[in-house]
Amino acid sequence: MKRLYISLLASTIILTSGCKKFLEQAPDQRTQINTVEKVAELLTSAYPEANYIPFTETASDNAEDKGPGIGTEGRTITQPFYWLDNDDDAQDTPIYYWNSCYEAIAAANAALEAIKNNNFGAEALPYKGEALLARAYAHFMLVSLYAKTYDPATSNDSPGIPYVTEPEKVVTGQYSRGTVASVYANIEKDLLEGLPLLKNTSYKVPKYHFNVAAGNAFAARFFLFKKEYEKVIQYASAVSPGNAFATILRPWNTRYNTYTLDEMEVYFTQATEPSTLLLIETASSWARTVTPRYGFGQIQNNEMFTNNVTGARWAYKSAYYGVPHYTMLKWNEYFVKTNPNATIGFPYTIVPVLTADEALLNRAEAYVSTGQNALALQDLNTYCSVRILNYNATTHAVTLAKIASYYGTTDPKAGLIATILDFKKKEFTQEGLRWFDILRYKLPVKHRVFAVNGSFETIELSADDPRRLFQLPNQVTLSGVQQNPR
Repeated sequence: MKRLYISLLASTIILTSGCKKFLEQAPDQRTQINTVEKVAELLTSAYPEANYIPFTETASDNAEDKGPGIGTEGRTITQPFYWLDNDDDAQDTPIYYWNSCYEAIAAANAALEAIKNNNFGAEALPYKGEALLARAYAHFMLVSLYAKTYDPATSNDSPGIPYVTEPEKVVTGQYSRGTVASVYANIEKDLLEGLPLLKNTSYKVPKYHFNVAAGNAFAARFFLFKKEYEKVIQYASAVSPGNAFATILRPWNTRYNTYTLDEMEVYFTQATEPSTLLLIETASSWARTVTPRYGFGQIQNNEMFTNNVTGARWAYKSAYYGVPHYTMLKWNEYFVKTNPNATIGFPYTIVPVLTADEALLNRAEAYVSTGQNALALQDLNTYCSVRILNYNATTHAVTLAKIASYYGTTDPKAGLIATILDFKKKEFTQEGLRWFDILRYKLPVKHRVFAVNGSFETIELSADDPRRLFQLPNQVTLSGVQQNPR
């Protein structure tokens, strides 16, 4: 009775003295983004917390069929290997990635609206820059994966993806896909406006935000797709002022070479790695996907460690979980328990989505494309200096003569491009980036698969196959957005 009396008394006080204050409150309990600190906190959600690697890597020529009954199977891996649509919205699927990108875009738009409405002044400018870069990045990934690849030789008037610049205020808004050209124009606008505003000292851990180096690396990738090569050179060079790339590339033939297998998995995605420019925490089981039927296997592993154009061996490491299951030791799962005393929870994979290594190889490609072969060779040899076991600058240098002999071409440009694509294919194995080069160069993809009778057959994804565009979720039709043709 005493407890009941106290409760009633408290209720009376609230009703009589707190009524006015209650009516002055917002009708819901949403957080008001009214300080620069809250804007900064909001921007931690402005990055797609989803992993594109499981479907881009498996769809690429970095995957093989290891055979029936060998390894785990599931739609997440099987569907992209056969270039089939997957209507699941579970993690590691194209639909999950699509949704996560737009969730990130929504956070970026909310931050930009708060900055605009509150007149925060100069203190908020780095966060405005980050929001613009994050919005541009998410839209770029969407247009790259779900629309036709940009081609400066065409009008690029095929359907793009909705470019969202305002917070959604209704349950089901209506959107247009626009065109690939209009999406690229919007990305470039956000990118060029946001990049000068970035400031590294605004973040406690810059590698989880669009810091200056990450912004420049993204710009280099974007303009590589546009084939504006002088800009690629400009922005890739800004990743390493003073052209000190050799000091920040992944140290495969030195420090990495001394790590145990367990240490390699831990250190590869650490924010302290100089080569890593931008990390994104993704809700993903990719780190534990080590024995799939379709994926990196014995054929790819053998190719990884054969000789290359330098005449020497790569310093890459791999481990196996029983032949033919191999892994490149790049992933360490971060498991979040749902309860401190429980054994259940959610797996996360930290993904380095932008690196100095990619920026350097992108610059080398831009040098080739502008006829600056000597500078391209210089970049390739910088790269090889930290990739080749027992590297010797005299005997292992990449030269045009070696390229002509190794790739069987007398065309220096074709040979250099083949070298760069070959290096990138190996460098980013199990990181999903091979798919983007397949798109840019319209490369066909062949998968060797086991037939019913036990023999092998080859299936191919041609350069103009509509399945090269991942499918949009069914739900987008409610917003007036059409799916990709099949």
